Amino acid sequence: MERRNFLRLSATSAMAVAIAPSLITQKLYAEDGSLFQTFEKVQLKDAEGNPLKSKALVVEENYIFMYPHVGTPAIMVDLPEPAQKDIKLKAEDGTEYIYRGGTGEKGTLVAYSAICQHQLTYPTAAMSMFQYVPTSGKTLAYDKAGVFVCSSHLAAYDPKQGGKVVGGPANQGLASIILEIDADDNIWAVAVLGPVKFQAFFDAFKQELKAVYGRKGAKKLTTGEAKVQPLKNFSAELIQA
Repeated sequence: MERRNFLRLSATSAMAVAIAPSLITQKLYAEDGSLFQTFEKVQLKDAEGNPLKSKALVVEENYIFMYPHVGTPAIMVDLPEPAQKDIKLKAEDGTEYIYRGGTGEKGTLVAYSAICQHQLTYPTAAMSMFQYVPTSGKTLAYDKAGVFVCSSHLAAYDPKQGGKVVGGPANQGLASIILEIDADDNIWAVAVLGPVKFQAFFDAFKQELKAVYGRKGAKKLTTGEAKVQPLKNFSAELIQA
């Protein structure tokens, strides 16, 4: 299995991750100050419940799934070009971390939390104002497409550079969802790299999330498997500026 995005942890932490990654749920800071958080290993499956294969993904399609919590959306994209490696990034509190690159044979598969770092805009069943804009498209948020765009306030993030902010009002990049691909080409979500605002998200959209997931249901951790579907099938309307 690949774990290209994994950070160089201290010897003790690295051993713990290798032995029982599902038992480590707190934030881990690597020796270089990097921010990393592991969760139970979750297999990505298609709408019919079959294991999702990386080779079945359509290049530059937005794929949405819920991770690491039942109510926190993530978007996965198979980029037309490999993501860059060893990108140094910084959270709004000054914490530095390193994005190691995409996964898959070509290093083109990436996934990020689909919660905008500016004002927490996220995809819903009714509509999505947050999505990846293919390289063939156009956006007001940045002079080049091939980026994630939040149409609420035109924040733009580069998926090839670890979700780095490249336009708009956001002051830190997207959190990266760490993926693994096994020998059978199955895709797994295993961890989160970078700054997260999950608690702020739960607080801000408490009533909306309660209506969809029930009381505290959105905060439950995703376990076992996560359903993946194209964003265009998940949201009734896609709004892209």
